[in-house]
Amino acid sequence: MERLFAIAARGSTVKREVLGGITTFFAMAYIIFVNPNTLCANVGSAAEPFFPAMPEELWGPVLVATCVAAAIGCFLTGLLANVPFAQAPGMGLNAFFTYTVCLGMGYTWQEGLAIVLMSGVLFLAMAVSPLRGKLIHSIPDFMKHAISAGIGLFIAFIGLLNVGLISISGAVPALQLSMLVDGQLVWNTQGLLTLVGLALTAILMAFRVKGAVVIGIIITTLLGLPMGVTQIPQSVTMEHVTLAPVFFQLDLAGVWAKGLLPLLTAVISFAIVDCFDTLGALVGLSANAGLKGEEGRADRALVADALATCCGACIGTSTVTTFAESSTGIAEGARTGLSSLVVGLLFLASVFLAPVAGIIPSAATAPALIIVGVLTMRSAAAIAWDDLECAVPAFLTIAVMPFAYSISDGIAFGFISYCLIKLVRGKGKEVPVFAYVISLLFILKYLLGNMG
Repeated sequence: MERLFAIAARGSTVKREVLGGITTFFAMAYIIFVNPNTLCANVGSAAEPFFPAMPEELWGPVLVATCVAAAIGCFLTGLLANVPFAQAPGMGLNAFFTYTVCLGMGYTWQEGLAIVLMSGVLFLAMAVSPLRGKLIHSIPDFMKHAISAGIGLFIAFIGLLNVGLISISGAVPALQLSMLVDGQLVWNTQGLLTLVGLALTAILMAFRVKGAVVIGIIITTLLGLPMGVTQIPQSVTMEHVTLAPVFFQLDLAGVWAKGLLPLLTAVISFAIVDCFDTLGALVGLSANAGLKGEEGRADRALVADALATCCGACIGTSTVTTFAESSTGIAEGARTGLSSLVVGLLFLASVFLAPVAGIIPSAATAPALIIVGVLTMRSAAAIAWDDLECAVPAFLTIAVMPFAYSISDGIAFGFISYCLIKLVRGKGKEVPVFAYVISLLFILKYLLGNMG
């Protein structure tokens, strides 16, 4: 293991890597169920029907595809790049697949998978070309710090939303400790359990207890039993543990029927969002893991991400990407690809133990996400806030990520505002050429999105 992962050289141990992998898995295990829900669960009502991208009967196979694709992504990242970053079908990208590509543009789910494969190939071509190094070097240091802080706020926001502590169903976002159910006011038990878990995890970390996040998740899960939040499955069935209905079901011929422009719109949008979601996550996570200066590993992680997207499309799921929740494992001390392999193995185990993996409620993982928000905000201290040429793009990067629920949109606002301010100030030559290219790509993405 030392020869393969250089664990000691990174200042880590096998125990820390395993613990970090377990922590990361618990923090992102929600994707096992959220992804098939987004792609194929009919959650509409009679008044407002919702027609999913994929049929409801494919929920089980899509869950299996989610786990297998995540495992492949984690194995590729761990072995090719030797970094503690985990992959799985991405949130936002699965929504783009359902709401934009299938429901909005009218592609079938089989054609949608073909579009995902095309975008993965385009991303892979970018990742293996000299462009990948220029992508990394084109990001100024203050933007790297802003991206790291923005990711922290973003995943903390995910944690708060997952348990309903923050509600956005009304005219404005609001704290929701209680809610009306059938005309009666009841406590938000998930939210209350999250606050208990958050306090417990914060106290354990303040006392520098090793494995504080994992311990917090386990204890919070147990506390959820008497509260009715943690559900013990009555039975375990293997009936839907199959990939057959979605495996290699891509329709590469059918995507051309609607014309070239819609196809280019979908493929380029997927590729750009995946590229910059991944790039943003890699920059922020690399800073958190102390891998600054090891751009070669980030380059290989990009390649792993692109390969995982291609594999995921063939297996039967939407775009695979690097998860910002990897920060939870990094916070536990993970520094090498061994952690990623642990996450991949746990995803594979979840194929056969899906009901057991589902025991961990969102209320138990939300505190971990919020704690990561606390830890990553320290990156913001390195930003020169008295220099508005840096402060405005940095602030937009940090703020837009959670507000727009998108890492890539935060990066877009940061880059575009940075280039614009420098140009207006007559300092355009100080901006790397590729930063302008990135800004133009984002503008193109927004224009194509509107045209679609």
